[in-house]
Amino acid sequence: MSEQRGLPFNEPRLFWVALNLVKGIGSVRFKALVDHFGDAHIAWEAPPTALRAAGLSEKIVNNLKQVRASVDLKTVWEQLDAHQITLITWLDENYPRRLKEVHQSPPVLYSRGQLIPEDEWAIAVVGTRRVSAYGRQVTEALGSFLARNGVTVVSGLARGVDAIAHQAALDAGGRTIAVLGNGLDRIYPPENRKLAEDIIENGALISDYSLGTPPESSNFPPRNRIISGLSIAVVVVEAGERSGALITASFAAEQGREVFAVPGNIFAAHSKGTNRLIQKGAHPLLNPEDLLESLNLTLVTEHKTARTVLPADGTEAKLFGILDHEPKHIDEIGSLAKLPIEKVSATLALMELKGMVRQVGGMNYVALRELKAKYEVDEKST
Repeated sequence: MSEQRGLPFNEPRLFWVALNLVKGIGSVRFKALVDHFGDAHIAWEAPPTALRAAGLSEKIVNNLKQVRASVDLKTVWEQLDAHQITLITWLDENYPRRLKEVHQSPPVLYSRGQLIPEDEWAIAVVGTRRVSAYGRQVTEALGSFLARNGVTVVSGLARGVDAIAHQAALDAGGRTIAVLGNGLDRIYPPENRKLAEDIIENGALISDYSLGTPPESSNFPPRNRIISGLSIAVVVVEAGERSGALITASFAAEQGREVFAVPGNIFAAHSKGTNRLIQKGAHPLLNPEDLLESLNLTLVTEHKTARTVLPADGTEAKLFGILDHEPKHIDEIGSLAKLPIEKVSATLALMELKGMVRQVGGMNYVALRELKAKYEVDEKST
C-alpha cells in the first residue's frame, strides 16, 4: 500500500502487528497467510484476489482491506514505543518456548518488562476473584515458596487469587508474569496498576491483544490458554463450578501440563470447582513441596547455575560442534558424532539442562544461538 511506503524504518515485525489487527485472522489463518506468501509484509499488501487464493473468506478480505485503509502503521509503531512495549513473534528467539510448542500459539505477543530464559521454569497459580481467608493464606504460601525456589509465577492479574499470587512472588524476591485479556496500554482491573508496575520491574506483562483492546469477557478464555501454555503446571487454589480458572485447568490438560488443585471445604461454593478437579484426576496439592517433587523442579537451581556453561568435555564439544540453528534429529546427531545413542541422549539431556541446546520437538535439537556464536569465536581464537 502506497500510503505505508513512507515509513522511516524497516521493521518486518510491524506487518505481523498489522495482520494481528484484522478480525478473523487468528493463529491458523495467520500461519496459512505467512506460508502462502512467505512473508507477513507481502501478505499485508496482497491484492484481494491473492488473499482469496490464500484461503481467506470474502468477509475477512474485506476486514483486512478496511484495516489496511484506516490504520497508519507509523502511528501504531510510535504508540508501541511510547508504551515501552516489546513485540515478540513466532520468528523471534525470545518467543517463550513452552508456549510456542502449544497448538495454535499466538503469532504475536506484546510484552512490557522482560522475559528471560529462566522463565521456562514457571507454574501458573489461578483461582477465584472472591478468595476466602483460607485461599489467601494458601496462595501467599504457594507464591512465596515458588519464588524462593527459583520458579516464575504466572497468573492473570485479576482480583483475588491472581493478584495475591503475583504479589507473594514479588514480596519473596522472585519473578512473575501476568497475562492480560486486553491491550497493554491499559491495566485491568485498575486497582492493580501499582502491582502491574512492580511486575514490569521483576517479570513481564504479556498480551496477544493489540493496543486499545478493551477487557471484554470473550478475551479471557484465550488469555487463560496462554497462562497454561507458558507454564509447566497449573495450580487452581479456589474456584467455583463456573470459574475461569477451570478453563485454564482444561487448557492445561489439553496441552499436556500437570494440573494441581487445592482441596477445600465441601460445603464452600468457592471450593466446588477445585474439589471437582481432584475428583476428575487433578493432583491434590497438600503442600507446596509436592510441586517440586512431582515436577522435578529441584533441578531449577542447577539449571540456572549451569545455564551459561560452555562444553565441559570432549563429548559435549563434539555434539555442540555438530548442532547449529537448524534442528537435527538425535539419530542424525549420533551418526555424525559416531557415538552410541545412549551416550548422545544422556549428554544432550545435560546440555539442555545447562541451556546449551534446546529440544524443539520430536527429539530434534538446536544449539542456543548466542552460545554457539561465542563458542565459534573462542574456537577461532585458540
